[in-house]
Amino acid sequence: MKKQTRRKFSPAFKAKVALETVMNQQTLAELSKKFEVNAVMISKWKAEFLANMAAAFEKTEEPAAESVDSNELYAQIGQLKVENEFLKKSCKKLGIEI
Repeated sequence: MKKQTRRKFSPAFKAKVALETVMNQQTLAELSKKFEVNAVMISKWKAEFLANMAAAFEKTEEPAAESVDSNELYAQIGQLKVENEFLKKSCKKLGIEI
């Protein structure tokens, strides 16, 4: 006798099945046959879907692409200005035109 492996369903598939269940256009038995999933599992997905559907409308803050410290950037700009002035003076003393 072969051991049967568990099937794993994607969240998109679960949402699709749960949505069709909520729409009540087909019976649970028909949906079970159509998607080849046990009716009990479909009922669980429907309950989870209904319990969590408010989360779709919650506003979440999008994380910034990069958290940049402005003080660090100003310090770097200051350092680059000092280096630039130093190089200009050094080139002038050596007689190199920029």
